[in-house]
Amino acid sequence: MEQHRTRTPQRRQPPQARPAPPGGLGEVTAACPVTVTPTAGPAPKSRPGGAPPVVLALRRFPDPRLTGIGAGLFATLAMFLLACADRLLLGGSELVYGLLFLPVSALTALWVRPADLVTAPIIVPIAFAVGVIPVAGGTGGFGGQAMAVVTALAVQAGWLYGGTLVAGLIATVRKVRQMRERRRHLLSAGRAARRPRA
Repeated sequence: MEQHRTRTPQRRQPPQARPAPPGGLGEVTAACPVTVTPTAGPAPKSRPGGAPPVVLALRRFPDPRLTGIGAGLFATLAMFLLACADRLLLGGSELVYGLLFLPVSALTALWVRPADLVTAPIIVPIAFAVGVIPVAGGTGGFGGQAMAVVTALAVQAGWLYGGTLVAGLIATVRKVRQMRERRRHLLSAGRAARRPRA
């Protein structure tokens, strides 16, 4: 039995337009006539999806996805630097340190990647404890410093629990949304697979 060879069809590329000769706007070339008219000003920008300006401003913020270790390093370094700045500028105000801990906790929970969401509520108390060292003060060597840190942690337990709660809530909401999106994706893939093909 003899088989005939078939050639795969080759796509023809459209002819490329030749560059316009120098001379100014509105010239017509032989290949394709193009007329360019200058506009009076920049075109008005339309908001994508009709989103309010506040949402657009929030979308411009960075959206990194940190690993568990990266989020831990970010939170610890941020809290330590903020505590040093608090010690230098305000003499180690515990109220300011506690208030600064809340946004760092929120950012840590927002920026950790979805696979490491469970680490966010674990990371932020460690970062709080490391950052409290400059704020605690303490004298008399290592023992005095350690007692000052333990006392500061006991006194500021409310801020510690509050920041941990913020990180835990944000991580929980993100995990629930991730699970819903995964379920929706699986349902749509299942419907597409069951749909009869014509």
